[in-house]
Amino acid sequence: MKDNFLASIEKGYTFKGETLKLGAAVLEGETQTGSFIEVPLKTMNRHGLIAGATGTGKTKTLQILAEQLANAGVPSLLMDIKGDLSGIAMASGGHPKIDERHEAIGFPFEAGASSIEFLSLSDEPGARLRATVSEFGPVLFSKILNLTEVQTGIVSVLFKYCDDNDMPLIDLEDFKKTLQYMTNEGKAEIKEEYGHLSTASVGAITRKLLALEQQGADIFFGEPSFDVADLCRIDEQGRGVVSILRLTDLQDRPALFSTFMMSLLAEIYASFPEIGDPERPELVIFIDEAHLMFDEASDELLDQIETIIKLIRSKGVGIYFCTQNPADIPEDVLGQLGLKIQHALRAFTAKDRKAIKLAAQNFPETEYYDVAELLTTLGIGEAFVTVLNEKGIPTPLAHTMLRAPQSRMDVLTDSEIQGIMAISKLIPKYNKEIDRESAAEMLAEKIKAAKEKEHQELMKAQAEKEAKTKVGTKRRATRKKEEPSFIEELSKNTMVRQVGRTVARELTRGLLGVLGVKRR
Repeated sequence: MKDNFLASIEKGYTFKGETLKLGAAVLEGETQTGSFIEVPLKTMNRHGLIAGATGTGKTKTLQILAEQLANAGVPSLLMDIKGDLSGIAMASGGHPKIDERHEAIGFPFEAGASSIEFLSLSDEPGARLRATVSEFGPVLFSKILNLTEVQTGIVSVLFKYCDDNDMPLIDLEDFKKTLQYMTNEGKAEIKEEYGHLSTASVGAITRKLLALEQQGADIFFGEPSFDVADLCRIDEQGRGVVSILRLTDLQDRPALFSTFMMSLLAEIYASFPEIGDPERPELVIFIDEAHLMFDEASDELLDQIETIIKLIRSKGVGIYFCTQNPADIPEDVLGQLGLKIQHALRAFTAKDRKAIKLAAQNFPETEYYDVAELLTTLGIGEAFVTVLNEKGIPTPLAHTMLRAPQSRMDVLTDSEIQGIMAISKLIPKYNKEIDRESAAEMLAEKIKAAKEKEHQELMKAQAEKEAKTKVGTKRRATRKKEEPSFIEELSKNTMVRQVGRTVARELTRGLLGVLGVKRR
């Protein structure tokens, strides 16, 4: 049995090209010295899984792969959720236990460090990663918000309106202000150009946007945008640079994490050239605590992730999910993963035992191991391994004693982190905030100009009205002077009559006086 096993390992793990050495095979509890378990560098763009319970060595396995990739001239990006990957920047101090392990495996231990760059999405030390709302586009942005078809249509109108009017959508404030404008001051304009927008749907979009903001997404959207080409740097010694994205403060914000990951993968897929199956990958991404990427993802977002996972390997990019249980990864994504490294699982409950049986079914069948049984008894730094060979065929399953990391298996001190940041080439490039005029400011100016115009038109109308009133008053006053009034006419007639009566009376008196004289 042992001879057959060793023959199958030698046949299954012998490759023509460059490889990454993981460790040696184990059979019936004994390490088979010299039976090396390796991974072809050529197939590292075929994605993979590193799984296992807490404390079984997943993070150290991730560290092993990243530092060997760096030595082979392949850059990588590590999502450091727990904050314990920074030690890759310093060479291991060595230990008798490490020498003992490597003696059993069959090759000597060599300490080494990698060139690293710290990245950050928040206030953690490192070069800031940002993206603009415009770069997401209406489809991806709608998927992240888990919008309905009608709501997605409104988002598409919003993006189209901003494009038509040369208004950049930089941050979430731009998106919110534009959405408010479309349903308030600009309602008539939008209806004429793009059609009626449902107020209820706009309200639903606003609520979902606020939920994303509450997880801190506003710190991610902005400028300068991160150029994904900066993830593919090589240092002066020809080694791939290991970029460590510090995410220790995002464990309770899965929506922000998934938003960032989808933006990153979409940008890489859009900007990297098509290269098929290269001899070595252009970039390898390790996503620790990968369940955070899927926990709150909608069905549409999961479909998007699955599509990108399928297609992005042709860009020379490998993606490796690190999680506690394979069940954390959607089945359609899990089926795309070529390399599988399974550390121990714990069976405390009936649900755990069921999960272990399901995990065992993810591996090729083997006559040498009771996989479900061994999964609960694997030691720290041991794992079941199967890889894709250079023809894309899964290798035999091997219980593997893993090598030790060449770098420090502990975190850096604050002073060491500051020393690395002091020589960073990316921090000066990305840690300056740019606040150029964008949609929010442009719409504010547009609303202000419209109000000023409205005010001026109102003042003009009032002035014209007052001018007309003055002219009317003047004309009436002129007519009063030119034409006698009724009272004046009446007074005039009364005076004539009075004069007439006086003359008549005097004549009468004169006549009567004459007559009176004659009588006497």
